[in-house]
Amino acid sequence: MPTLGLENVSYAYEKGRAVLQNISAELETGKMYAILGPSGSGKTTLLSLLGGLDTPTQGRVLFDGEAVQTKGLEYHRRNRISLIFQSYNLIDYMTPAENVRLTAKLDAGPILKRLGLRQDEITRNVLKLSGGQQQRVAIARALASDAPVILADEPTGNLDADTAEEITAILKESAHAYGKCVVVVTHDREVAKQADVTLEIKHGHLKERDMI
Repeated sequence: MPTLGLENVSYAYEKGRAVLQNISAELETGKMYAILGPSGSGKTTLLSLLGGLDTPTQGRVLFDGEAVQTKGLEYHRRNRISLIFQSYNLIDYMTPAENVRLTAKLDAGPILKRLGLRQDEITRNVLKLSGGQQQRVAIARALASDAPVILADEPTGNLDADTAEEITAILKESAHAYGKCVVVVTHDREVAKQADVTLEIKHGHLKERDMI
């Protein structure tokens, strides 16, 4: 059964401009999805709807076949969703280990080391880390969570090509090896090529796209 679903979802701003129009889709566990589209097309809006940060003007967002509002948006956000932002959204006065422990009771060391941080970096203030290292911390925080869904908004946008490639591989591994449903909003075609399924928003509609 799909983890996340969109059932005839439309979204319009208060002034009436339609951003998303009658979108239906199924997003499965164990797969990485990439969502493409030009600026202003509604990519981040769609991610917000999937994450329970906003509600559709029409239609329903589903989790395991049930409307997310049945148990409430707060429950959905707290128990089912891990968010990765381009701006990292780390607590800047904490260390990487402390940031990861915000979402999990497990020892943060092993997962941070697996993502390439040394022991001395794990106990360093996050502001003293590079952008690529900070993004690894943000991903570690998402992986350490029990939430079955990872939603990432332009997670490689501020990174160099080599680091972006590594981060994309980690996200893909999160889906394949850890059974997460991973949804990545991106402008980067190289990131999209690594996804199991690539979707594109165009003129308010969502369609699957072949990246070969």
